[in-house]
This record gives sequence, C-alpha cells and structure tokens, in this order.
Amino acid sequence: MDLQTLDYAIIFGFFALVLGIGFYVSKKSGANTTEYFLSGRNMPWWLLGCSMVATTFSTDTPNLVTDFVRTDGVSGNWGWWAFLLTGLLTVFVYAKLWRKSNVATDMEFYELRYGGKPAAFLRGFRSLYLGIIFNVMAMSAVTLAAIKIGQVMLGISPLTTVLVAGSITMIFSAIGGFRGVVYTDFVLFFLAMAGAIGGAIYLVNIPEVGGLSNILENDLVKSKMSILPDFSDTEALVTVFIVPIAVQWWSSWYPGGEPGGGGYIAQRMLAAKNENHAVGATFFFNILHYALRPWPWILVALASLVVFPDLESIRQAFPNIEESKLGHDLAYSDMLTKLTSGLLGIVLASLGAAYMSTISTHLNWGSSYVVNDFYKQQINKKATEKELVNVGRITTVVLMVLSALFALALTNAVQLFDIIIMFGAGTGLIFILRWFWWRINAWSEIVAMFFSGFISLLFWQYEDALFLAEGAPFPSWSKFLLVVLLTTTVWLVITYVTKPESKETLKKFYEKTQPGGPGWAKIRKEANITDNQKWSVPSGVMAMLIGTVLVYGSLFATGNWIYGNYGLAAILTFVVLVSAIALQRVWRKMKDVF
Repeated sequence: MDLQTLDYAIIFGFFALVLGIGFYVSKKSGANTTEYFLSGRNMPWWLLGCSMVATTFSTDTPNLVTDFVRTDGVSGNWGWWAFLLTGLLTVFVYAKLWRKSNVATDMEFYELRYGGKPAAFLRGFRSLYLGIIFNVMAMSAVTLAAIKIGQVMLGISPLTTVLVAGSITMIFSAIGGFRGVVYTDFVLFFLAMAGAIGGAIYLVNIPEVGGLSNILENDLVKSKMSILPDFSDTEALVTVFIVPIAVQWWSSWYPGGEPGGGGYIAQRMLAAKNENHAVGATFFFNILHYALRPWPWILVALASLVVFPDLESIRQAFPNIEESKLGHDLAYSDMLTKLTSGLLGIVLASLGAAYMSTISTHLNWGSSYVVNDFYKQQINKKATEKELVNVGRITTVVLMVLSALFALALTNAVQLFDIIIMFGAGTGLIFILRWFWWRINAWSEIVAMFFSGFISLLFWQYEDALFLAEGAPFPSWSKFLLVVLLTTTVWLVITYVTKPESKETLKKFYEKTQPGGPGWAKIRKEANITDNQKWSVPSGVMAMLIGTVLVYGSLFATGNWIYGNYGLAAILTFVVLVSAIALQRVWRKMKDVF
C-alpha cells in the first residue's frame, strides 16, 4: 500500500515526540532506582490510570479481539472480559493495601509477607520467572502483531519490523525509565483511541462493507453478533462463558489481570501519591479498559467478515503473507489497508503508540524485577544507585532482543494467551487470600507455581488421550478446571503440612498493611495487636459487585445501541445510571477511598 506525505509526517512526528519525551526526562529518571522504576512515588491517579489503559492497549489486542470474534463470535471476548471482576476487586480491596506496603515491586512483597530462605527464593525465582520468561512471552505476542501489521500494511519483512519498531522502543524505554513511560502513555492513549475509533467509523462505511446496516444483515455476521454465547451449545457455553466468569478470573494469573493486583498494575499503584490515588487510578483504568475500548475493534472484526469471510479470502488478498503468520487475527490489519490517506497515518501512528506503550511498560516492569529482586538481592547487595540504573538499562536491551527473537517464531497471539492462562491456573486464589489469611506461607506459593506449570505441561503432552480423542475420560473444556482443582488442592495440603511463618514476620506484615478481618484474629490475639478499625472488605466487595454492573452495563448498552436494539439499550443505560449512583454512595461510606 502507498503512504502519502501526510501519513509519513504524522508517523514520524509521533516517533519524534515520544523520543523527545524520553530524552527530556532521562536525567531525572536516571537519578536512582525509585525514580527509574516508580517515578518518585508521586504520580496522580488520572495519569496512572491512562498509563494502565495505554499499556493494555497493545498492537496484539485488536488482533486478539478480531481472532475471538471471527472464531467464536463477540461472546468469545468473555475470555478477557471476565478479568473485570478481579480488576474491580483490586480497585476496592487491594489497591490501598499495595500502596500501604510501600514495597518497590510486588516481588519485594514476598519478603514482607513471608520470611527466611523460602521467601528469598520465591522473590528471586519469580523475579526471573515473571520478569524474563512470562514477560518475554507477553512482549513477543505484541511484537508478533507489529510484524503482521508491517507485512500487511507496509509490505516489510518481519525482521525489518522488529529492528525498526523494537530499536526505537528499546532506546526510549532505556533512557526514559518509568517517568518517560507514564508521560508518553498519556499522549499515546488519546492517539490510540483516536485511531481505533476513527478507523472503525471509516471502515464500517467503505463500499466493500456497505455501512452498519449491511454488516448487521450479513448472514455470517449474524451468527457472530451475540454478546452472550449460545446457551444450547453446552461446550461453547462452558468454555467461552462459564469457565471465565466462574473460575478463570480468580484462579489464574495473567499480566494486567492478576488476582489481588500485581505486575505492572501493582507498579503503578506503588507509584501513586497515596492510597486514594492508587484506588482512583485502578478504577479509572477498569472503566476505560472494559467499557470504552472494545467496540471499535469488534466493529472492525465484524466488518472483516463481510470482506474476508474465511482464511482463504485473506490468503488470496495478501498472497505474500508467510504461511506461518496466516490466521484470523490478520483480518484486522487487512481491513486497515483500506483506510484513506491522513486517517491511515493516524491509525498507523496509533498502532505504533499501542506497541510502544505496551512494550516500554513491560521492559521497565521486567527490568525492575531483575534489578530490585534479583541483582540487588542475589548478585551485588552493595550496588550503587547508578550501577542499578545501568543494570536496568542493560536488562531492557536484553528483554527486547529475546522477545523479538521469540516473536519471529510465533503464528498467532491466541497461542500465548492460552499458554499464559494455563500456566497460571490455580495460583490466583493464593494471591487473593494471602493478604487476609495468616496461615498461607511461602511454600504454598512455591508449590502452587511449580505444580501448575507441571500439570499444564503434562496435560498438553497427553491432551489427545485425556481430552480430545473419542472415548477420552475428560471433556475438552475440563482441562483448565482440572488444573485449577488439582493445583488448589495441592497448595492447600502443603499449607497445612508445613510450618506457618514466624509470629514476628506476620506481626510486621499486619502492622504495616493492616488488612484486618477474621483471617488474622489469631495473630492479633497472640501479638497483642489492637485493631479498632472496621474491616473494609465487605464494603469493598459490595462496591466491586456494583461496579461490575456499572461497567458490564456500559459495555452491553453500547453494543445494543450499535445493534439497533434500542429498547434493551435504554434499559441497560438506566441500569448504568442507577449503579453509578449506588456505587457513589457505597464509596463514600468506605474509609480511605478516593
């Protein structure tokens, strides 16, 4: 496709702005590790909220949504919509606890909550396990999407895309640190949304599509439009809806959707000015992430079914695409090739913004683990702040190279989504309960982490015999549930057969974070801790439930307005307004909230 001068001006102007911000803040960001990884812990809620949204709006997200819609219909998005529940639980229960902990990373939390060599091992191992292995996997999915966009829209090779986009992002991330990431995220969010919304409006109305009414009347589209799965299809209902909404959200670890908060979400909560700003940031993020962003991508995905009804039509339209990269997720990039000049530049710049925002966050987050939780603890405890910042910058380069190499070997983003979900299955309940149940210890987490990975690999190895073959002992949809059940059973047994943490460790943790609740009654009594505060978790759970109605109501109301179901859309809009008023009243009654 041919880019015009205006398109090039928009794209290069965007990259110049981002690099300019990175260089502008580089001196302050490099002063020490607190500045480099947490920006001095003085960030406001609105800036952090936009940063969270920009980070989760990566180049692979619209591709992933397109894959879901074209394969399983709009209802296929419940695989990630279900994480709203854990997101709002983080908002109203865990955000203030994280900020109270005052740790530098969520890995440091392990040596606050637990003690001795098991805690040190857990901190060091998970810093590499998540900061490098899982982090590289997540970044490679984002880079894969960039590769596909480069091939389809610009006709450039995967290696060229990796070298150009990766190098610019790597340089920006290394010099700007967390402050540079957050500042640019604010700009990148608005650019990304402008590109997504503008692109969707234009593509729905191109001649090949014929407008919204033509999309909704298309027979293939009709079968994919439902927000809820077909309740007569038991397997689809269980796989697409019941498992995610009933089990997945609390049981599985996933970047950006960690039960109890964690990862780069925790990093932003820890960088907030105070507890109130941590709560405000995460709530703002969840509203924008689930209620505002999905429909532009969904509309383009539905429109793509009119233009490219199957994989063969995509292959014929773009014969130069490598066979290993051909998948339904390509349809999003294929549709973008039909944009007009000017809008094309904005959309390409917005995709570049999405790529840079996500990758830069993952690079800074991953390097913070390596620096604070591995190098400083295991390699050189006397390292100067300057040395630690330099190690962070070197780690940034290494992570970028590893993720680029891995991306070149992948086919589609759904592969990694499924892998990450399975490997974290069964561990999520620990992350939720460890704040409120004194009996959980470091061995609970160590065993859960290793057993979940082991049983997932075992099930993959014998997947056909156990789940897919005729006469298999288990239905295909039960694989995830079995991993959760077995992992949860094992870590609960280990919790009771191993010694609890020392009273000194538990007392220190409780006095610092003040989680409250009956799960700490024994420790409060034995340590003579007086806690007259009212336990805020019941109110927090109530706020979570009301917030869930508000956000899902907004998501579904928007969809029904688009579909032309005006009566249902009006009812849902009224529900949203009522839930907003109810949430405001509950929130006011909660202590120490924004």
